[in-house]
Amino acid sequence: MLHYIDTRQGTNNKHSYSNGNTLPYTSVPFGMNHFVVQTNNEGSWFFNPHDRVFQGIRLTHQPSPWMGDFAHFLMTPIADDKIRGSVFSCQSSYRPEEATFKPHYVKVKQQRYNITTELVPTCYGASMQIQYNSKQQAGFVLNVKDKSEFHIDAANRKITGYASNFAGCHDDQFRMYVSMSFSHDIDLDASGYYNNEGELSNEMTVSGMDQHVVIRFKDCEKGTLNVKLSTSFISIEQAELNLQRELQSSLAELKEQAALAWNHYLNKIQVTHSNEEYLRTFYTCLYRMFLFPQKFYELDANMEPIHYDTTARSVKKGVLYTNNGFWDTYKSVYPLYSIIAPQEYEEMLEGFLNSARETGFLPKWLSPDERGLMPGTLIDAVIADASAKGIGSHLMPELLDAMLNAATTQSEKDCYGRQGTLDYIKYGYVPNHYHESVNHTLDYAYSDYCISRVAEVLGKVDVAEHYRQSALNYKNIFDPETGFMRAKDQNGQFRDHFNDISWGLDYAEGSAWQSSFAVFQDFQGLIEAYGSEERFFDKITELCNKAPDFDVLGYGFEIHEMSEMAAVDFGQVAISNQPSFHIPYLFNYVGKPASSQVVIKQILTHLFNSGFDGFPGDEDNGSMSGWYVFSSMGFYPVCPGSNEYVLGIPLFDSVTIELPDGKHMQIHTDNNNPQSNFVTNVKLEGEEYTKLYITYDDIMEGKSLDFRLGLAPSYRSYEPQELPFSLSKRND
Repeated sequence: MLHYIDTRQGTNNKHSYSNGNTLPYTSVPFGMNHFVVQTNNEGSWFFNPHDRVFQGIRLTHQPSPWMGDFAHFLMTPIADDKIRGSVFSCQSSYRPEEATFKPHYVKVKQQRYNITTELVPTCYGASMQIQYNSKQQAGFVLNVKDKSEFHIDAANRKITGYASNFAGCHDDQFRMYVSMSFSHDIDLDASGYYNNEGELSNEMTVSGMDQHVVIRFKDCEKGTLNVKLSTSFISIEQAELNLQRELQSSLAELKEQAALAWNHYLNKIQVTHSNEEYLRTFYTCLYRMFLFPQKFYELDANMEPIHYDTTARSVKKGVLYTNNGFWDTYKSVYPLYSIIAPQEYEEMLEGFLNSARETGFLPKWLSPDERGLMPGTLIDAVIADASAKGIGSHLMPELLDAMLNAATTQSEKDCYGRQGTLDYIKYGYVPNHYHESVNHTLDYAYSDYCISRVAEVLGKVDVAEHYRQSALNYKNIFDPETGFMRAKDQNGQFRDHFNDISWGLDYAEGSAWQSSFAVFQDFQGLIEAYGSEERFFDKITELCNKAPDFDVLGYGFEIHEMSEMAAVDFGQVAISNQPSFHIPYLFNYVGKPASSQVVIKQILTHLFNSGFDGFPGDEDNGSMSGWYVFSSMGFYPVCPGSNEYVLGIPLFDSVTIELPDGKHMQIHTDNNNPQSNFVTNVKLEGEEYTKLYITYDDIMEGKSLDFRLGLAPSYRSYEPQELPFSLSKRND
């Protein structure tokens, strides 16, 4: 499936507008390093697909431009002596239309030097093959931001050292160690670094800030230079060990291995359609779901996992993962792992538990360690979904303790745990003197449901019941008069001067329209709070049909999420951001699936593609890709932890999901054409099926799912048991 993928999907971005805010990562699945062509050295937006400038290949760990990078450096082949210690002086034009951007392989020709560079990734490093084609001396420049130290070892054709740079880290001495070997002899007289005057200094040990290490080679003009590199967050010795293990093979052999690693995941879901663009979009989205989280552990001399603990500033045993924002990824990424990658999911849970052991709290946003961004503690959903599905069962007692710790303990550091924990417990909501208090309240209520699910699985009846009740705390901030969730003060009074299109202040990256429906655990209860199914239906219909207006009051300026919503005529749905992912599916909860179906299909076919503008907003660690992957197959996990997937409308003629036990789930769609926006009939395992959801067990048992689509919607009444999960349905 690699032939469908161009990694530049969604990479045409700038600070003020996102078409994905992605990067064209070349890596192995969950690899510790990513490699990206750099075209611009202006901060976090260092690649644009329309640029015709090649500055080098960047080893990067940037999960999002809003997080920034860490442990990064730039590698630039050169073939003249005109450079003067800056990226600008080294850069060359290139033809992006002739370059290769694949998950497992990148190839670029520098027009200035007539150099062709190929790179293939491994888990801890990469192999490069650089073809020089001029009479000028072959060279290689390592550009490192901030603090670094490197030693040129000509006798062994090597360079070793470390880079210490990061957007944020609890260890101000955090380092990535590097070992790099070359196939040609190093010319010491022409190697070293450039000083502030732009003169080459032949020092073999280069240290300081913003270094430009220059290595030139003997007898390599019009020749091929093979470069092998490996990294470690532990030590130079571990980097050397990683290098020895991974890079004994040729570039061609490593390329095949990387391709096999990717196809292992890409082949787990086979889709068919006459429109090849749909296939390109699907598989490029699927590729993005296996980039993050990244491994942050290595294997010692005894092949035992070890990692660097930035809190204790020491090496610890066990696995660890980084670069993930659970506010985004719990919604779609981990629910897919539960189906096609449960073993990897379990190992990730072990890594997240190690984070909790070392910091005292489960992670919220790791990069490389806790950054503390976004509301809630939504890793709770990642844990609950796994627990309900029997994944990582042996870890659950300790994970439940960690969940309970976050729910009851206020950390002295703002980056850990819940904000306003004790006030939430006291009032049953987070008061409005806390920023984004509405989202905090709703996320905590959902996390309380997640705690109850894990407790239920573990047989802790009292804990399960307590948190099942507090999962209903969303009712405490619901305003039946307006039909919105609204911020309250400590006296229980709603904030004055309410404006339903005002973004920010009480809401996270949205207004009341996008934030008031995050009641994943109990939409039936929310419907009852509205007073009737009709009123709820009218409200979400209005949401879809209302103009995409907004007020910048909470921010004081227009943020890019506002711009992206306003750019398309999809009402207030704002599928450009994660809080809205479930909104198109809400009509199912009032027995009006036709409305969900037409909205979902229009989003799939109009707002996603495989090109440079491929996403309607920030993609965020595979989460928006996950929305597309699930929705295009015909179902979506609205409430992780419930073991249900709410039905929508499939995009593909057929889908085959390879399950871990050798079984396969088959999905077929009849009468699948552009004008068929509605599902007229569903069969599960060949039998008429009237429920508006399927279960995890249905999927894992390999039950077939057949849809027939039609031109006009059909309507019928639904019994409560045919509607998706809600806590309030337990009492029906």
